[in-house]
Amino acid sequence: MLEVIERGTRNGSGPSLLFVHGAWHAAWCWDEHFLDFFASRGHHTLAVSLRGHGGSPSSKPLRWVKIADYVDDVAAVADELPSRPVVIGHSMGGFIVQKYLESHSAPAGVLLASAPSSGIWRSSLRATRRHPRAVLAETLTLSPHRLVGTVELARDHMFSAQMPDADVERYFARLQEESHRAFLDMLALNLPKPKRVSAPMLVLGADQDHASSLKEVRATARAYGTDAEIFPNMAHHMLLEPGWEKVAERIDAWLRKLQSEALKSPE
Repeated sequence: MLEVIERGTRNGSGPSLLFVHGAWHAAWCWDEHFLDFFASRGHHTLAVSLRGHGGSPSSKPLRWVKIADYVDDVAAVADELPSRPVVIGHSMGGFIVQKYLESHSAPAGVLLASAPSSGIWRSSLRATRRHPRAVLAETLTLSPHRLVGTVELARDHMFSAQMPDADVERYFARLQEESHRAFLDMLALNLPKPKRVSAPMLVLGADQDHASSLKEVRATARAYGTDAEIFPNMAHHMLLEPGWEKVAERIDAWLRKLQSEALKSPE
């Protein structure tokens, strides 16, 4: 059974919000700030730990879990809800949200510093230039954790200079192994097909993100017929970085506008 952290009540006033974490994480990363924030705004919120992450078991070695398996996890949680949830994903979780929306309906999708719809090959090249030893170690051992295997690597990949050292160390201690096969899927084997997605999309990026460049974030937004919104003085981990409140407030305002427009439109 998948681990799900839940906040708020299913009061029927709007769709639930289902949060999907990125690589090396679990549902805990959303429980730091976002779940309580959105619950305090009247939303029913859930965060799932994908199989092999946090308290969620996996029937096969994590190394060989596919993006399609993670999509099935999101679908399993969504299918237990009384109505289709809004799906919100960070980094690899944003990639999973894109793949989920190809074959599942939803009121909306939100991408935070998402892995690009075009794949992560450009970010992989950047990582190779910045940290060749870590990339070589990952390639030889099939262990993506090697890419964030020290506090210094984790900070460079995820956090800005404004992030306190104590917080970086605390979050680093919770990082875990990730699926090598999922990285291959994001590289080229199972890329998103934006033309199959009909849900409205909010695409958010950060100007100091080393994982997803501004060019990639904007290209992903264009693929879904929208414009990217970029947050200044923020790095990849937009849900934990200083200033996360502004990100959460923007998502909340966008969702409320969507709901208001839906109520105004004729049936």
